[in-house]
Amino acid sequence: MKHRIALLLTAASLLALILPACETSSPTIILATTSSTQDSGLLDELIPLFERQTGYTVQTVAVGSGAAMQMGRDGNADVLLVHSPSAEVTFMNDGWGRERTLVMHNDFVIVGPAADPAQIAGLSPTAALQAIAASGAAFVSRGDESGTHTKELALWTSAGLDPQGTAAPWYIESGQNMGVTLTIASEREAYTLTDRATCLAYQSNLQLVVLVEGDNSLLNVYHVITVNPDKWPNVNYDGAIAFLKFLTHPDTQQVIAAFGVEQYGQPLFIPDAGKTDADLGLP
Repeated sequence: MKHRIALLLTAASLLALILPACETSSPTIILATTSSTQDSGLLDELIPLFERQTGYTVQTVAVGSGAAMQMGRDGNADVLLVHSPSAEVTFMNDGWGRERTLVMHNDFVIVGPAADPAQIAGLSPTAALQAIAASGAAFVSRGDESGTHTKELALWTSAGLDPQGTAAPWYIESGQNMGVTLTIASEREAYTLTDRATCLAYQSNLQLVVLVEGDNSLLNVYHVITVNPDKWPNVNYDGAIAFLKFLTHPDTQQVIAAFGVEQYGQPLFIPDAGKTDADLGLP
């Protein structure tokens, strides 16, 4: 698999596109990204390919989207790969980012024990959350201001509920990444919201099944953002641009499209370079 993927990225056009930047800037870039890109294994495929093609070294910090954007605001990252569109728009409007480009998407799903004590299978996301609250069945939230947590809170609001604010006893905040949160939900026979990629990557170790999926409100979109050098002159902007071009290059987009198919029978991410937010139904 890895040999096949590596062959996709040997095009001379890709080297010509990216390599010159490395000759005039620091060979190290700091990538702040979400735990889902790390936990799914995608970065384990992409980062080595980028490093081999360009000569850059990538220091990856996998946190929630909120923490990743805070690293950008603090000048502690050069480039971001995040999935919290509304927060990203604020980040850009406040001048912290220079470029913001679509990379890929997948979707969120609500998972829970096969017994499904709240009987949410097949319901809409909002109806499912209302049923969980009414039943008092355990729900594990990341509670970490990540893109997934932001999406979860928006769904609770749509459902007319605020379990975080009311300190509902059945609502558990892990404060951890998606992989750990899934493990806690499995151990407690609880429900949780997860991105599909991490769910598939961890499924062999979980006693959870997908119960709610397919709704437009569960779209999970990833953008790459370069940190604005006007705010932080010492950021490695050349390296950030090189990484942005790498992620959106057709060869890399093919790698993203193929990732997960061999192991899971389906892609974990859908490539989106060249599309607009409106194409995906985002405001």
